Amino acid sequence: MSVTLILIVITVGISIYAWQNQELIHKWILQPYAVQRDNSWYRFVTSGFIHADFTHLFFNMFTFYFFGGLVERTFEIVFGPTTGILIYLLLYIGGIIISDIPTYIKHRNDPSYRALGASGGVAAVVFSSILFYPTQDICLYAILCIPGFILGVLYVVYSYYSGRKMEGNINHDAHLYGAVYGFVLSLILVPQAFPNFVTEISNWRLF
Repeated sequence: MSVTLILIVITVGISIYAWQNQELIHKWILQPYAVQRDNSWYRFVTSGFIHADFTHLFFNMFTFYFFGGLVERTFEIVFGPTTGILIYLLLYIGGIIISDIPTYIKHRNDPSYRALGASGGVAAVVFSSILFYPTQDICLYAILCIPGFILGVLYVVYSYYSGRKMEGNINHDAHLYGAVYGFVLSLILVPQAFPNFVTEISNWRLF
């Protein structure tokens, strides 16, 4: 079983269990005020394994499944099975942690703010995939298909402005910083991917 599937099984299992156990959600959710108050830094990791509801869980894990296997295999090819898996875990778990740091800084004095979900890690994996395969189509709701590099630009712009306006209950900052982290980390680790990234985009044609 791939690491991607193992992570999905663990996340689904913990999320379903947490829906029946509100105490676990209370202890594991990212609450910046609580982190600052009692040094519960583990929340940066645990919050990525619980989700608000089935829809939240499904879309995160469906996206992770679609892109995760591809990125996981890419790292294994470049670095070998063991190192490739460790780097892949650094990408995903690191994305969950790094993407929540700006959220912590912004809301550490707000007792009412809470965030949960694997969106930062998933965004990191998606944007790693965009670096390696920039012209591969990403389909939204299985209807609208857009090359990864175009969707990536739109995604970053949308997340940036939505995060500034703090629209709804979605942690847009986690999406934005997870995406940036995933792209930059993958570029640092596999710099030879950049010439191919530029070439594929240069050769891409709409028709």
